[in-house]
Amino acid sequence: MNEVDAQSLIDASALSKSAVAVVARLRENNYSAFIVGGAVRDLLLGKRPKDFDVATNATPEQIVALFRGARIIGRRFQIVHVRMGREIIEVTTFRGHHDGDSAKVAAKSNKGLLIRDNVYGTLDQDAARRDLTINALYLDPINNLIYDDLNGLEDIQQRTIRIIGDPAGRYREDPVRMLRVARFAAKLGFNIDTLTQTAIAECRHLLADIPSARLFDEALKLFMSGHATSTFEQLIRHNLLETLFPEAVNALHLEGARDLISQAMKNTDGRIARGKPVTPAFLFAALLWPAVALRSDEIVRAGNAEGSPVNAAGQQVLISSLQRVAIPKRFSIPMREIWDLQPRLDKCSTKRAKSILALRRFRAAFDLLLLRAEHDDALNNVVKFWEEQQQLFPDIVGSQPAPEIPKKRRRPRRRKPAA
Repeated sequence: MNEVDAQSLIDASALSKSAVAVVARLRENNYSAFIVGGAVRDLLLGKRPKDFDVATNATPEQIVALFRGARIIGRRFQIVHVRMGREIIEVTTFRGHHDGDSAKVAAKSNKGLLIRDNVYGTLDQDAARRDLTINALYLDPINNLIYDDLNGLEDIQQRTIRIIGDPAGRYREDPVRMLRVARFAAKLGFNIDTLTQTAIAECRHLLADIPSARLFDEALKLFMSGHATSTFEQLIRHNLLETLFPEAVNALHLEGARDLISQAMKNTDGRIARGKPVTPAFLFAALLWPAVALRSDEIVRAGNAEGSPVNAAGQQVLISSLQRVAIPKRFSIPMREIWDLQPRLDKCSTKRAKSILALRRFRAAFDLLLLRAEHDDALNNVVKFWEEQQQLFPDIVGSQPAPEIPKKRRRPRRRKPAA
């Protein structure tokens, strides 16, 4: 490993005392230990990291034995959560190569995807197993040294995202790495290395093999981390959005559709930057609204407009989208409610104004209406009407309580028949 003096490169005051304490205790017990990954990268970029990870040659069981309250989590990748005061430090054991008899601790699917990976190895092997060069930097906070064997420091200086090893091979191991490439390029404002980028076109279809629940988790990281606007553009540029939300991509040709989604992303980023609460329900509702509008028009033209076309369209779009990204009901139900309110808002009914204002999704539905109106002048009067209604009845807005969730009844135990 190449050693670099860290003293002039990072601000020591930005280091987590808890992470340093974890490293120190592991070292005191004759284990190797380093702060690793995104925290080191961010320190080199002059940022103050929020999360700190530690890598060590101690096994999960050995780590747990050293720290009171530590616990092993994960099955695919075993991680130890070490609680130090209010802070949780993630500690992982150095990963190794899949050589020899590793069937008990590592497994691949018949398509080459890693479905279990707990092969342990050395520091050098661990670095080679990481996904990006900029995340394969190891900081020794005791001796103020950075270990860099894969030119991660140079890539940070050149502002380049580069996959470690053969990009296509690494994507086949875990196709989600393509989404990580796009996310980090958006988050850091870095360029993507040519080979890293070219292999995405070859491998993006492999994301179809990733469980929809995991893709939902990745979608949250993509769009709810404060960089949704630039991430959205990266996903479109590399044709990755269609692997997550094909319905959204199919409707991007509609006038104003891309601008509406981009503005929703920008608004979400702004709220996150100001420390205000955000919900995936609204962002996903905006992302898929053009698809709902397109499907609604198709339903009307086909003469199948019994009931609400928007309601029927929303159901169809959501069913299709859930096959790729498993949006939980706590978000998908509000999405449907936001969509269903759009035609009701369009009618500007004075008679029903109070009852609509009271609906708990009114504020979110009105926000979507504002986005629609930015590219449809015909909606300006609709916006004005609902602004006036909110001024007239401010205490009513969103006053309807959320429905109570019924508690699950426990099934009575069946008594075993007497012998």
